[in-house]
Amino acid sequence: MKRFELSTLTIPQRHGLLLGAVGPRPIAFASTIDAQGRPNLSPFSFFNIFGSNPPTLIFSPARRGRDNTTKDTLHNVEAVPEVVINVVTWDLVHQATLSSTEYPAGVNEFEKAGLTMLPSERIRPFRVKESPVQLECVVKQVVHTGDSGAAGNLVICEALVMHVREDLLNDKGLIDQRRIDLVARMGGHFYCRAHGDALFELPQPTTHVGMGVDALPRDIRESGVLTGRDLAKLADRSAEPDAAAVNEHRSTSIASLFQEHAGDPKSLHDALHRHAHALLERDRVDEAWMTLLAYNEH
Repeated sequence: MKRFELSTLTIPQRHGLLLGAVGPRPIAFASTIDAQGRPNLSPFSFFNIFGSNPPTLIFSPARRGRDNTTKDTLHNVEAVPEVVINVVTWDLVHQATLSSTEYPAGVNEFEKAGLTMLPSERIRPFRVKESPVQLECVVKQVVHTGDSGAAGNLVICEALVMHVREDLLNDKGLIDQRRIDLVARMGGHFYCRAHGDALFELPQPTTHVGMGVDALPRDIRESGVLTGRDLAKLADRSAEPDAAAVNEHRSTSIASLFQEHAGDPKSLHDALHRHAHALLERDRVDEAWMTLLAYNEH
């Protein structure tokens, strides 16, 4: 591992390393107005949701690293503490990026980016009509993390109203992640698209207690074939399969492995672990468990 003492690096070096490591980052497409009521629109990838009761979102229009100047969005939320956070999708990403151009104060980025201003219901800034999710927020607090170039300015918002395009909702009234087609920011000039094969589901251990990697049999835990990812999948189970199921699996599904490697315990061990790894790659966890335990039963 190469070690970096962050305080000794230049701002561009720090910025590049941090943004290259922390991602993908969701994008807040923030719509504000200034004290004269003029609209402003800009994307920020220092952004996330931090609570749902109250619904709390934070984004950071950071100070510019090159000259320590501050952004119109920051000035606007300090003058008029309201903001619409619009989400950025694949269809919208090029227009969002165009709106990040540093136009002079008072220039309408909606017009520059070819986007439509839609009146909000509870606050004064406009929504982006083309965005499929729009959150009308009040600004509760602005936290300045420093006064030097690249310092963050945390805009803490409470969402009052959330507008969601109806075709994104599933039969439970929730947003279908396969339909929304969100885009996120990476390091440098890279983005990523949460779509197609990039999406995967991973059940969370909220309804059961996994046994943990430390509770796996030593032979499995110290396998030279299974990866850390494999072990975590196995360890998410609450208990091992029972002996009857293991014996049935051995005599049917993997009998050919025992025949092929008869008389060579080391070869059999490795073959079973390779087979279990292949099963785990396809998320067939129970079969992988029985395959691994079958070695100890033979």
